[in-house]
Amino acid sequence: MILQGKLPFLREKNHVIALVGAGGKTALLYALAEHFAKKGARTLVTTTTHIYRPEGRVWAGNPEEVRNLWAGGSYAVVGQPCEGGKLKSLEPEELKRYAQMAETVLLEADGAKNMPCKVPAGHEPVIPEFCDLVIGVLGMDAVGRPLREVCFRQQEAVRLLGITPDAVLDAEKMAEILLSEEGTRKNVGGRPYYVVLNKCDSPQRIKEGEAIRERLRERGFEQCVLTSFLEDRALE
Repeated sequence: MILQGKLPFLREKNHVIALVGAGGKTALLYALAEHFAKKGARTLVTTTTHIYRPEGRVWAGNPEEVRNLWAGGSYAVVGQPCEGGKLKSLEPEELKRYAQMAETVLLEADGAKNMPCKVPAGHEPVIPEFCDLVIGVLGMDAVGRPLREVCFRQQEAVRLLGITPDAVLDAEKMAEILLSEEGTRKNVGGRPYYVVLNKCDSPQRIKEGEAIRERLRERGFEQCVLTSFLEDRALE
């Protein structure tokens, strides 16, 4: 659920939303899917990289199955089955055809190997050109720990921040990762961009999230929310 801040697009339809970064993208992805489906939007969930195939009967193998899920009030997940119980990205034209059927599309556009923090490599993230909104996610369990323990693409982070792998990640470094066009904001371009500080699961983490949010504000960035899905997956 959202603990602090607002995501105004939650009251809108007709968005293609990409999730990038690390630290709970998949939890947020499905919370968003449930939210939009309950609002009555034809909601499609997919990936431009890989996601775990969801539990339950929400994965669809063809357009008819997608429409049946929507008719039953559910969101629909599409992707090509692959190893490890995952789904991989559809071919670009197929993805576009599915997206044109939907009112709201949610894309996981970045991978992080279950790490709470990430700085992307040269080929990442994979944001389709028809995407109109991007959410950058950061896991608060990365704060106060050495970079080498919590960051995916460690060498990219070392270059971006000018630190050693043993340096501890604090609010200032997190703000730099989140706002840099070589960090979480990479390939966003002129699209609206929101930051979600996830795993604010304790008073201490909420306090640390507030510190990052303040650093973002100091740089003129206001679109930041604090979330926790430890007990409640509903966003509102």
